[in-house]
Amino acid sequence: MEIDSDTVAMLREEPQRRPPSRLLLLLEGRAFAEYAQLRLSWRSLQQLPRGDGHPVLVIPGFATTDGSTRPLRRVLKQLGYDVHGWGQGRNYGMRGSIREALRMRIDTLYGEGRKISLVGWSLGGVYAREIARHDPSRVRRVITLGSPINGHPQSNNVDRIYRWANRGRAQPVDWEGHQRRRVAPAVPCTAIYSKSDGIVDWRCSLEEIAPNTENVEVRGSHCGLGVNPQVVRIIADRLARPLS
Repeated sequence: MEIDSDTVAMLREEPQRRPPSRLLLLLEGRAFAEYAQLRLSWRSLQQLPRGDGHPVLVIPGFATTDGSTRPLRRVLKQLGYDVHGWGQGRNYGMRGSIREALRMRIDTLYGEGRKISLVGWSLGGVYAREIARHDPSRVRRVITLGSPINGHPQSNNVDRIYRWANRGRAQPVDWEGHQRRRVAPAVPCTAIYSKSDGIVDWRCSLEEIAPNTENVEVRGSHCGLGVNPQVVRIIADRLARPLS
């Protein structure tokens, strides 16, 4: 289900900080059921469109590692893609060393001249969009999963944890910079979101309407987006689409 332009237009004015409700946060435990559904759907997932072998970089969300994206990467690898994790350990936020490591990873993956697809879960999607923004000639497509790319940058239920994990590093909210980053990079961008997301306000996971963007709604939790069979099917479909 794609969202209409009127809903996205509501985000153009500076929104209030509005994290998801406590009930939705408690419902994040659904992620275990979503993973179980993925395991049960494993055989049917092998019937998804086959990949052409182009490189795919999957970036995990805040406070998680490549282990969280392993099931998704396994499916994509079996479909024929050259799939890679980000290889930077636990994602506690952008650092200078991580920025440089991601730049080098893009250089390496692009070494054979094939454009790279980027899949980013939550905070990882923010990174994916910025990689594509700075080097669109090497990026084929960006897919974000519940990523805080719009709305208010503090409309989530992990802001305090993020600040604690980055004490001494966290900067005041750069509202002007955040506004600029709301504009999608110059590549095809698919934003996958759930209205029952208990971590990030779903409105903040929407791309602005543009010829190269789409917003696709799924049912599920934030913590289960990377193992949600519906999400996996959408990712496989988009990755299989030819270059425009």
